[in-house]
Amino acid sequence: MNSNYYAIIMAGGVGSRFWPVSTKTFPKQFHDMLGTGETLIQKTFNRLSNIIPKQNIYILTNEDYNDLVLEQLPEISKEQVVLEPAMRNTAPCILYASLKIKKLNPDALMLVAPSDHWIEDEAAFNKNVKQSFQFCEQKDALMTLGIKPTFPNTGYGYIEFNKADDYPVKKVAQFREKPDYKTAKNFLSKGNFLWNAGIFVWSVNSVLKAFENNQPELFKLFNDAEAVYNTPEESKFIQENYNKSENISVDYAILEKSPNVFVLPATFDWNDLGTWGSLYDKLDKDYNKNAVVNAKILTNNAQGNMIKTYKDKVVVVDGLSNYIIVDKEDVLLIYPKAKEQDIKKVRQEVKDEFGDHLG
Repeated sequence: MNSNYYAIIMAGGVGSRFWPVSTKTFPKQFHDMLGTGETLIQKTFNRLSNIIPKQNIYILTNEDYNDLVLEQLPEISKEQVVLEPAMRNTAPCILYASLKIKKLNPDALMLVAPSDHWIEDEAAFNKNVKQSFQFCEQKDALMTLGIKPTFPNTGYGYIEFNKADDYPVKKVAQFREKPDYKTAKNFLSKGNFLWNAGIFVWSVNSVLKAFENNQPELFKLFNDAEAVYNTPEESKFIQENYNKSENISVDYAILEKSPNVFVLPATFDWNDLGTWGSLYDKLDKDYNKNAVVNAKILTNNAQGNMIKTYKDKVVVVDGLSNYIIVDKEDVLLIYPKAKEQDIKKVRQEVKDEFGDHLG
């Protein structure tokens, strides 16, 4: 296993569209959402540890989740948990972690990946990651893994690449915002658009150079503290200065501004598990197309439902179709799948009405 390979697992999100299972105090990456016996962050860590040394895998998360990370990933040391004292989007935390890794290994090659995605064909994933590492080892490149679209999804950003490019790794022409349905259909018809999965690969030197060139103030804020990284003084600096960083995504901060951005069309299957509907799509269904996690169900005239409860809870459903049914302690959600994007708003309404502890 290559000692220059590193990974940053992004695990700081709340996952509010998976409410009521995912809450601010216990977000979805720490749940076994698919009933497999492993939480999403455990699945991600185990997948990456097939190609990256375990001691080189860092978890980027909110300081509130430090104990959860160490509890669920006992193989890692507390030094591998990089804590954000405030939510500032992806650019500041990736820059911070990159400077820590650079100090440990100036030859590092880094993968940045979300903690809560579902990837079934892990052999294909490993092959794509190794191919990306090899590309970035030879070139000054910022790489992303793009997903071949299967339908005109309006919930993802898109990556447009050079259509005339015959190489396996394509030069990125531009990043596109989440489109409307008509625009998404147009993207698919052109054949040179990929879904942006938020999975990145680069050398530590390439990404730091991109930050220095495109975000000089942000780079200076973190780079000036190079001497304290990986020392006892690091925590004090971060507590005092992290709030000063701009709230900006890595896409806006460097990728959309850099001339050396490439994409590899991924060969593995992928699901971002962003909503109950996306979870429904991944799960096996019964003969009535109900997807069930943990529950024992008895149904009559009930089709296309997403049902999740505690282990072995008996659920009887009659005359309900295409609903999300989630039972969790003091919240029961029964909600139309067609309105799943509104669950984030419903969560806030419940918090406002009944207390923050429910969100």
